[in-house]
Amino acid sequence: MMKDKHDLPLNTIKGFVSVPDRLRYLNSTENIAVLATWGDDMPYTSLVNFVLTDDLKTIIFATPRNTKKYKNIQGSRYVALLIDNRATTTGNFMDTEAVTIVGKAKILKKGKIMEEMKRIYEAKHNDLKDFVNAETTALIAVDISYCVHVARFQTVTVWKCKD
Repeated sequence: MMKDKHDLPLNTIKGFVSVPDRLRYLNSTENIAVLATWGDDMPYTSLVNFVLTDDLKTIIFATPRNTKKYKNIQGSRYVALLIDNRATTTGNFMDTEAVTIVGKAKILKKGKIMEEMKRIYEAKHNDLKDFVNAETTALIAVDISYCVHVARFQTVTVWKCKD
């Protein structure tokens, strides 16, 4: 049992937060996510600039094709991305929240869908327009399966994106 608001809870608590609302908030306040991929029988993490689609069914990021994360996605499409607000909190776990997004990555090919996803990405990351349009860059769309929101250190809410 917690003594005051700064004590860390000892057990996981089921949360009831609106994960879609928290995703929208984090999408508007955060730019970077930690991407987890799998390759060579090992996990691998890297930082990516991200944007969520308005319907919260897809998260988009760009990566150079000559990277380990790109190679890993080619080998296993299952990925996870962590978005958190630790950079804008006081450093107290009780003030920090994070969402882990789990889904299947798809390397987008030239065409209508890629152009629409690129437009969404550039609207948030206009400073990366040259990067995302380079021939050496791949645009990746992750179809979101489910999300796990953690706040107040151990308050956990799971949201399934797919019906």
